[in-house]
Amino acid sequence: MRDYQLLIFDWDGTLVDSIGRIVTSLRHAADVCGLPQLDETRLKGIIGLGMAEAIDSLYPGLRESVLAEHFRGAYGEHYLALERQPSTLFPGVLEALEAFREDGYQLAVATGKSRRGLHKVLEGRGWLDFFDVTRCADETASKPDPLMLHEILAHCRKRPEQALMVGDSLFDLQMARRAKVCSVAVGHGAQPLELLQAESPDLAINHFDELRAWLGRGAE
Repeated sequence: MRDYQLLIFDWDGTLVDSIGRIVTSLRHAADVCGLPQLDETRLKGIIGLGMAEAIDSLYPGLRESVLAEHFRGAYGEHYLALERQPSTLFPGVLEALEAFREDGYQLAVATGKSRRGLHKVLEGRGWLDFFDVTRCADETASKPDPLMLHEILAHCRKRPEQALMVGDSLFDLQMARRAKVCSVAVGHGAQPLELLQAESPDLAINHFDELRAWLGRGAE
């Protein structure tokens, strides 16, 4: 097993159980903007993208319009209102993250959220200083472009083979592959594990204890 030193996590659907709130907020924004409602599978399928890319995928041709800005604003305000009570961490996540820090790993977040959105949810948890670095889609290229991972690697002064990307969407795994970073598919988020396994992740899990055990074996 490789000598991983940097663990990079997606946020929504990987660390926190927020997929339902995202879907609800997307539907709210569609109603506000008078756009057609889309089925849940379609909505979950864009989770992980930056908002501009998500809007373009859901409603082609809308991306550069005033209505797109209206959609983005309606979505963001509704989601942040729901997050006044922070989304629940998935079972085992807090214990795993704390153990990883104690074991000396650097920790990072690579997310499709906006910087404003991530700041709010990290602030709500008292986690503004928890991670070594975080990168958001509105300050770099959206997944699956590898730029986000390149920037995290540069910040942490790590080579691709020293890092591991953990995510619940195809975009996470495709981004990792393009950055030559190993990946872990998480099956409790936006997309089913059988779909994610088509990207040949190095590990597929349904619970964070599995990741802890897998990394622990590498240290033996």
